[in-house]
Amino acid sequence: MLTDAKVRNAKPGPKPVRLYDTGGLYLEVSPAGGKWWRLKYRHQNRERRMSLGTYPAVALAKAREKRDAARSLLADRIDPQRKARPETFEGVAREWYAKQTWAPSHAVRVLRRLEKHAFPYLGNVAEIEPPDVLAVVRRLEGRGTGEEAHRVLQIIGQVMRYAVAGGLAKRDPTADLRGALAPATENHFPAVTDPKRVAELLRMIEGYGGEPTVRSALRIAPYVFVRPGELRIMRWEDVDLEGAEWRFITSKTKTEHLVALAPRVVEILEELRPITGHTPWVFLGLRGKRPISDMALGAALRRLGVDTRTEHTVHGWRATARTLLHEVLHYPPEVIEHQLAHKVPDQLGRAYNRTKFVEQRREMMNRWAAFLDGLRQGADVVPLARTR
Repeated sequence: MLTDAKVRNAKPGPKPVRLYDTGGLYLEVSPAGGKWWRLKYRHQNRERRMSLGTYPAVALAKAREKRDAARSLLADRIDPQRKARPETFEGVAREWYAKQTWAPSHAVRVLRRLEKHAFPYLGNVAEIEPPDVLAVVRRLEGRGTGEEAHRVLQIIGQVMRYAVAGGLAKRDPTADLRGALAPATENHFPAVTDPKRVAELLRMIEGYGGEPTVRSALRIAPYVFVRPGELRIMRWEDVDLEGAEWRFITSKTKTEHLVALAPRVVEILEELRPITGHTPWVFLGLRGKRPISDMALGAALRRLGVDTRTEHTVHGWRATARTLLHEVLHYPPEVIEHQLAHKVPDQLGRAYNRTKFVEQRREMMNRWAAFLDGLRQGADVVPLARTR
């Protein structure tokens, strides 16, 4: 049974945390820190859930009153949710948000954008018009955050379409705002491309003294230059150490991808196998059940003194590799783009083919590893032009 102190002191986790009271009432704490009262009940032999508001706007005593009122309706065979559908944009958005199954990091970003940029300005969902939404996103655009304005507009559109589907609004006003905002400029992840600075970063990473799994992932990242989210969930079943290969499904193109593992990477993985080889995850987290968090590698770089906002990120190794493989090691862009698992249409318009340039990519990955090893060891690396 909950108390005011337990509710007040409830802390968020990487996944939603549920604290149960009585009669189906519980408090759900989102990864972003938001606290929602929810009621679990059965109606017509089906389990249902409904929102009873947010804490601290709705205190524990008030939440119990709402629970009791809902149970009274149930006693008369009335579904309380049909009596309590939200009418405000915030209410509809929170109901929509609760139904999503996103990664915790993405869920935090979506809720933060709604709470900061939309909830304070949008009222009754049935009365929202295009100028109301435009005022919200123009406010962001005026601050020079055009990309954020586009993202908030997209989220508002998703909420409004949910409202339309539920009979709470007649139409999605964002449909009339196409072209109203200036095109968003793409924000690239900061990345170091100067070989001398790359050498410094590699030596800094080599001296990292944190958790073995984080250290191993941090050391491997420059050599494989996959997306950080793909690296952290690397599974032992996808790794062939004898064949020096890693095969997995990419997060963006949803296609099978092949990464040739250089001797340096195989060596690091063999060091790690006695530690995590009994689990599915190569880079097992501290709790021993899931892989390291999506923030672990960035945090490790920051502890080493790297500014991940302006200088370099783990994702930035992709840009580092793209630049130096082409400008220093002289590999053609199409081979590099295939290794980056980007969609690369060929002459027939077909997108990424996992088997294309396989041998060239194997050779490229081994040469890239030798290049990085030379930088890390302080050698004066002067790569020879490739024979094409």
